[in-house]
Amino acid sequence: MTSGVIISVLVVYLLILLWLGFWGSKESGSVAGYYVAGKQLPSWVIAFSSNATGESGWLLLGLTGMGYLVGFHALWVVLGEFLGVLFAWKYVARPFKEYTDRYDSITVPDYLEARFHDGGHMMRVISAVIILSMVTAYTAAQLTASGKAFESFLGTSYGAGVWIGAAVILYYTTVGGFKAVAYSDFLQGVLMFGCLAVLPIVGISALGGWSALIDGLRAQDPNLLTLMGANGFSLPGVISVVGFIAIGFAFLGAPQLLTRFIAARSQRDILKGGKIAVGCILVFDFGAVFSGMAGRVLFPGLADPETILPQMSTELFPAFLTGVFLVVVLAAIMSTVDSLLILASSAVVRDVVQQIFNPDVSERRLSLYGKGITVIVGGGAIAAALTEARAIFWFVLFAWSGLASAFTPVVLCSLFWKGTTRMGAMWGMVSGFLTAVLWVVLFKERFFDLYEMIPGFAVGFAVTVGVSLATRAPEGAAEEMASVHEAVRAATN
Repeated sequence: MTSGVIISVLVVYLLILLWLGFWGSKESGSVAGYYVAGKQLPSWVIAFSSNATGESGWLLLGLTGMGYLVGFHALWVVLGEFLGVLFAWKYVARPFKEYTDRYDSITVPDYLEARFHDGGHMMRVISAVIILSMVTAYTAAQLTASGKAFESFLGTSYGAGVWIGAAVILYYTTVGGFKAVAYSDFLQGVLMFGCLAVLPIVGISALGGWSALIDGLRAQDPNLLTLMGANGFSLPGVISVVGFIAIGFAFLGAPQLLTRFIAARSQRDILKGGKIAVGCILVFDFGAVFSGMAGRVLFPGLADPETILPQMSTELFPAFLTGVFLVVVLAAIMSTVDSLLILASSAVVRDVVQQIFNPDVSERRLSLYGKGITVIVGGGAIAAALTEARAIFWFVLFAWSGLASAFTPVVLCSLFWKGTTRMGAMWGMVSGFLTAVLWVVLFKERFFDLYEMIPGFAVGFAVTVGVSLATRAPEGAAEEMASVHEAVRAATN
């Protein structure tokens, strides 16, 4: 009976997503419609969609698991993400929106090519390679979370969970395009918000209150109560803190998030959306960390800390709400996977096929190509997810850092430094990306597990600036930048 109730809730949710796919299909017949919903998304949609995309199954399973594992030390992630979201909406979103509207950009590579007068399309090619490699890894991690969720909540096999999650995502993403993705992300973001507002309160109440939580954590391990964690004020401890804070830096330039700013209706919608997004991220992250800490006291000794949310939901809530929690976990996963698939599809179809090989191809054919690429990339991610059940927290962060290290330094320089050049941007992208990847493979263990985004950003910025100083900026770049920032001020005053 219990599993029947859970399955019923799940079926209703999946039917809603399928309907959203059908609803969004009306605007998916053109490139702009399929990839940015015709640039007509309101503030509340872009806010929840951006946060839901940025958080993923990493939030519900990964960050709750980290709260379970390290206690108060995980709060540094909250600080990093708060700062990242705040600065992204306050400083990056508005000039980026103004630039992309002037260029009629649909993708981040569209923007980069126009901004740097890249007639040879090299930045599109580089972007496509980076995006495809990281999106496949990122999506595989999310499907791993789907497998774990079905296994934990319903007792299905891990593989069945991967396939079910992937099938639904591929349907509404392929059929409905970005409009279906954005509005499903909104729904999923609201569900995540509700879950993470309620779960820590119920968990801490079940313990007997805040003092019982503190006493329980102290009894298990006093280090769970310290912000510096088990390593204290040592070099490894400081590196861990800096790494957790750095997680939030990706919000400043990850392409799957920048696309939300492109799709916004107006500058005023971005202003309104920023306020919603900042409040939302605080509930998301505090809720996840404190849920994990409450779970550590309630259910000590879990073999896999990333199963604490399913454990709490099944033990503390009636069957109907357990079904809702399963839906919330899937929502976190799907809200990221759908955006990643759209990103990968746009990198191939818009940035390579249309802009490089066949500019005269029809909108209808491009839309069909886009849907085909979405399915192909999704299939590759399924294959990767089925090979191994990974630790979601760290695998997601690897892909997250790869995308961010490639794009964030270049995007920030392009928005705020008139001296940025085409060669500087191009080599900055390549060096930032390669540094993040090679750091994980060759150096991370030797340097106290320093998070790869930090050296990736450092090298990306250094190379962008260094090469730019040795080359010539595009004609009129300084005047254009001044005009953009003046237009932003005028639109939002």
